[in-house]
Amino acid sequence: MAFQLTAIFILLAFYGCYFWKMLLQRKKGIQTNQIGKGKTGFVKRIEVVMKIATLLVPAAEAVSIILNRSRLPLWARAVGVLLGVLGVAVFVCAVFTMRDSWRAGVSETDKTELVTSGIYQISRNPAFLGFDLVYIGILLMFFNWVLFAVSVFAMLTLHLQIVNVEEDFLVRTFGQAYIDYRKKVCRYFGRKLKGGNIK
Repeated sequence: MAFQLTAIFILLAFYGCYFWKMLLQRKKGIQTNQIGKGKTGFVKRIEVVMKIATLLVPAAEAVSIILNRSRLPLWARAVGVLLGVLGVAVFVCAVFTMRDSWRAGVSETDKTELVTSGIYQISRNPAFLGFDLVYIGILLMFFNWVLFAVSVFAMLTLHLQIVNVEEDFLVRTFGQAYIDYRKKVCRYFGRKLKGGNIK
């Protein structure tokens, strides 16, 4: 029961932040959800598949939480709690640091800022990192093979979104400023050593 209540709290905090931020931006006339909108070809396919994957995960998580079974030992489930809570904290920091530049998906028409302060000093994609940590955390808490497959698939689509959509968009939009930032900060976590090649 403790793992179920903790997981519910993690998911409510995580998705609550997501939808609350969307609501706040909507009140300002900002369309936050840009996934698949105004795109064509490969980029649209990546964003649509990512959207489907990220809708499947909460459904699989909800069923797993209700069943409350895990093939993993207690210590692994406890690690899952820590990762899930860390994921929420990372995601909340990312969303609030981005202020009104935050979008779900890229927008070719909205004018946004390149944010490199706060948590973005140690991760170029902390919101995506937050998603991954929450997915891994819930997976460890309620491990089953269906949840594993759906979670890995969603994390893969999020990575493809970063590599094939977001990074290209940021280079086009912010040019050298983003390229210089990318040379200093790792894609998911950490700062690069001078002359380092870590993505």
